[in-house]
Amino acid sequence: MFTPTTKNLAILFCCLVAGGCATQGASKADPFEGMNRATYKFNDAVDGAVLKPVAKGYQAVTPQFVRAGISNAFANVGDVSTAVNNLLQGKPGNAVSDAGRFLVNSTLGILGLFDVATPMGLEKHDEDFGQTLGKWGVESGPYLVLPLMGPSTLRDAAGRPVDGYMGYFRYIDHIPTRNTTFGVELIDLRANLLGASDTMDAAALDKYQFLRDAFLQRRLNMVYDGKVPQAKRDKLEDDLDSTGPADVKAKEPAKAAEKVEKLEKTDRPAEAPAATK
Repeated sequence: MFTPTTKNLAILFCCLVAGGCATQGASKADPFEGMNRATYKFNDAVDGAVLKPVAKGYQAVTPQFVRAGISNAFANVGDVSTAVNNLLQGKPGNAVSDAGRFLVNSTLGILGLFDVATPMGLEKHDEDFGQTLGKWGVESGPYLVLPLMGPSTLRDAAGRPVDGYMGYFRYIDHIPTRNTTFGVELIDLRANLLGASDTMDAAALDKYQFLRDAFLQRRLNMVYDGKVPQAKRDKLEDDLDSTGPADVKAKEPAKAAEKVEKLEKTDRPAEAPAATK
């Protein structure tokens, strides 16, 4: 399993290599398309050989309510980083809501296994330091596919170590326990995305371009909380205006992003019931 240190080294390596590997004829949003496609193929091979089969096995043998509890627990830990990023983005109300979610679910929800905060009216948000940098005016930079970590941008890759600092890795000193926890989180995440990946495999002529366009459009929506200026939308579409090596283009990245996001939500196991008094 990968520790935060090895993750950061992988990100740094990818960014350094990207500096000298621009692909001639690639789009402005994806100037390193040749390298990114190679990395995508590697990631896809690892996923097909290891992650997807393990995730299917996990989904088959683990009861739904157990999977829901595990997903809730990891989501609960993520509320800490979300609260901090909401505060950095100048959204104190959302930050208080996320901090409240963490406190309530960690106590009444038994270490986050049960989501009792949502029925109480504490809305869940999804923020990270990459979005915070975007809110501060930092452009996304070129699209990158990170080894074993998937789609990103130069800005988002730079934000990953900050979010990692607020994660559980720094607070688990026992290495086997830390690696096992990370492994469970990775398998649980992959299991939650099985439906989305199967649909993409069946629907997309060029899975690489479909995923890239959907990812970039979704990240743009997240930075602006769904209220993206039309000029920004137009710029992204212009930057993506390239046929690419496969001579196939996702015509409507916004719709692609919405479809992927919807699939992510509907494919997740239903939340475990709130703890009873």
